[in-house]
Amino acid sequence: MVLRLRLARVATPGGARRHAPIYNIVLAQARTARDSLPLEVLGTYNPIPTLPEGFSEKDVKEGKARKQKDIKVDVARAKYWLGVGAQPSNTVWRLLSLIGLLEPKYLPTGPQTEKALKAVRFPTHVPSSKTAAGSEATEEGVVTQAIREAAVAKGCLISTMVRYQE
Repeated sequence: MVLRLRLARVATPGGARRHAPIYNIVLAQARTARDSLPLEVLGTYNPIPTLPEGFSEKDVKEGKARKQKDIKVDVARAKYWLGVGAQPSNTVWRLLSLIGLLEPKYLPTGPQTEKALKAVRFPTHVPSSKTAAGSEATEEGVVTQAIREAAVAKGCLISTMVRYQE
């Protein structure tokens, strides 16, 4: 059985709304239908840009605020399922790379390719000098920060859910 991380469309209260899609990021078997019962719901994705709280359309027109897409993911569970071998769909791969859980599938191209590749290149290991000093690399790396900045520039609001264990 192949497990996939993919999007499943959520039925809104009062019936399905045709032009307002909201998706759950789910873990399901590869051969099941898109909207069938998933094994686990890992988060949500709203592809329609909305205003942040406390801002109006006037603020958007003046350039004080931008409409943002909402991505919410339970990072701990997503890391677990990716570690176990679940395969993300192309869309979920893109969303998880915006958060920084996966490497981007497609690297930037263009006239400044070398500079762009330096900004997006993922480190394969932590240098031994950092681990020998006793300070672990718990801070976000340069690549993750660059991806987050690019996501914010494109208008994506990224929030991660933290599951507390008692």
